[in-house]
Amino acid sequence: MTIELESMAVEMPEVAGHPNRVAFRGVLTMVDVPSDRAPSGSHGKRVLLTRRAAEKAIPSLIGMAVDYSPSLDQHDQKRKVGVITRAELVGRNLEVGGHLYGKDFPEIVNEIARGGTHAASKVQVAASSKQGEGTRLRACLASAVREIRAILNRSPARAQSPIVLRAQAERQSRARGYERLGMSFEVTNVNVLNPSARILRLIGVTFTGAAILRRDKAAYQETWIELGEP
Repeated sequence: MTIELESMAVEMPEVAGHPNRVAFRGVLTMVDVPSDRAPSGSHGKRVLLTRRAAEKAIPSLIGMAVDYSPSLDQHDQKRKVGVITRAELVGRNLEVGGHLYGKDFPEIVNEIARGGTHAASKVQVAASSKQGEGTRLRACLASAVREIRAILNRSPARAQSPIVLRAQAERQSRARGYERLGMSFEVTNVNVLNPSARILRLIGVTFTGAAILRRDKAAYQETWIELGEP
């Protein structure tokens, strides 16, 4: 098995026992995989972040803030609780790490410690991944073919207004495991291959932030966050 890896990080000076620097790590999103639900800003359409777009956008992710809302269901730019200092593509996962401001926001640190780990879902994900991977791959290929045909058959594209996407689900879900936490990205300068496609293929983005939220509110259900060295 071949694992593709693209990474970037900034080195933070070590300060033993720093009360306001609590390490975290997690999976922010997946690449080349359609979102499970439509993210905010996509007009009800699911999205697919291409690997090439993610690779180019990794530098824009370093130093971006992590926020959360008390209800854990959306982004809240006024509650910036941490910072991303590392990002890397491992397989289809865009993994991130950094620090939370534990002294300033002890409630979110406690929430992650209590229910943020992805360990309980590993067995379920492993059992379903083999079946789901083939289905997702076929869906991606079919979607790409449709988009290419549509582009070839349409007139030259007009200039589009900037798009801002947040990978929080537009609709509430009752999925199992909702009490556990996931992550959501925010991007701007979005370049979509074919705006009329059923699944929007993102071929260019700039990351402007991330959020901690419940998995039932995340557009990508396999995201997670936990405390630990980034």
